[in-house]
Amino acid sequence: MKIKDIPVLDRPIERLITKGVDSLSNEELIAILLRTGSKCKSAKELASQLISIAGSLKDLSYISYEQLKSINGIGKSKACILLSTFELAKRINMRIDTIINMKANNPKLIFEYYKELLKDKKQEHFYALYLDTRARVIKDKLLFIGTINYSVVHPREVFKEAYLAGASSIILLHNHPAGSVMPSSNDIDTTKKLKEIGDLMGIKVIDHIIIGNDKYYSFYENKDL
Repeated sequence: MKIKDIPVLDRPIERLITKGVDSLSNEELIAILLRTGSKCKSAKELASQLISIAGSLKDLSYISYEQLKSINGIGKSKACILLSTFELAKRINMRIDTIINMKANNPKLIFEYYKELLKDKKQEHFYALYLDTRARVIKDKLLFIGTINYSVVHPREVFKEAYLAGASSIILLHNHPAGSVMPSSNDIDTTKKLKEIGDLMGIKVIDHIIIGNDKYYSFYENKDL
């Protein structure tokens, strides 16, 4: 049954207005985001299929653009709306709204911000935080995705962004999806080489933070820099 065939007062938007948003099912909430269905399925049926593919409501945060586009009835626009909504939901639950302009002299605060961004990631994500002369974050940049090693983490990309931002120093950060936060040999080698280059270029690498399962490792705190 298509949304237009449902009695007006039983349609998701009308029920939301008259009975409140908490009266809607998960499928109905997603159906409102989708707005329309396909030739063969209503928006609510598409929503049900989407949750089934993800495995659960919580697992929607893992779903990819390609997975969404593979569902007949979800095109580019719907996929982008859904992904934006799922990402916004994650950010709303973060304890720290933004890291920009935050004084980056406390690895634990940085960890609190990035653990929410990275907790669902299945691959290593490598960020650089660019700081001004007062150690405040000017910008952060996701530079690489995949196993971290020196050949992948190219200094050109790391320091190009530093010059563009007018940064005085850099904090490196990446996650270990497996959970352990102990630095690998690649982590140590990469940190050492980027620090050496930073010292030569006058843009110091002041820390490298590794994030795991609700814990972190700071090269600076452990006096490894």
